[in-house]
Amino acid sequence: MYTLIKGEIGTFFNSLIGYIVIIVFLLINGLFMWVLPLDFNVLEFGYANIDPLFMMAPFVFLFLIPAITMRSFADERRSGTIELLLTRPLTDLQIILAKYIAGLVLVIISLLPTLIYFLTVYQLGLPKGNMDIGGTWGSFIGLLFLGASFVAVGLFVSSLTDNQIIAFILGAFLCAIFYIGFELIYSLSLFGSIDLFIKNLGINAHYSSMSRGVIDTRDMLFFLSFISIFILLTKISLESRKW
Repeated sequence: MYTLIKGEIGTFFNSLIGYIVIIVFLLINGLFMWVLPLDFNVLEFGYANIDPLFMMAPFVFLFLIPAITMRSFADERRSGTIELLLTRPLTDLQIILAKYIAGLVLVIISLLPTLIYFLTVYQLGLPKGNMDIGGTWGSFIGLLFLGASFVAVGLFVSSLTDNQIIAFILGAFLCAIFYIGFELIYSLSLFGSIDLFIKNLGINAHYSSMSRGVIDTRDMLFFLSFISIFILLTKISLESRKW
């Protein structure tokens, strides 16, 4: 399993996919945070926090993470190597977890350089260090869980098709639905007493909760359950090839 994880990570970086994802993620967030004269600009905002990063990053992840995962199984299906992969001395679940961990590692690597933003704003505070450190770390943890959830969704979608473009589009669409779709339904107030329940089915409600610096076990349980469900769905999708 370790060999497969290492191979998947190596594939990302050998084909420039990994580098492109990290550079695009940092470039887009960097432009909005430091360069473009918008409300997201930290220097013009006047407050020592990096909230713009946590507002923009999920929307960047909506497109970048499906781009990472779209080839996970779709490329294996297209090239016909899926059968060879499934004959390895590994269970289907181990293969899925190996690809999932590889995608998650790439997400973590893309987040690590953003710590520079944190250190920069920490130094710019007046007095130095005058920022909500607890909320910032909660936001980083929430963003990691959000990225992990998107990887699980993208992996499932990739197992459904042999077309990487379809996997990318469908993956981005599903990630958007689970991130903001339930919020939109909640805002319409169509279901009365269960509106709040519908809102809590979406990722954004739990991500926003963690961004306040409060690491609630209910939010963590939601993310872990969400990830587990999509890994299970991916396993069912792979097993359906044997029926």
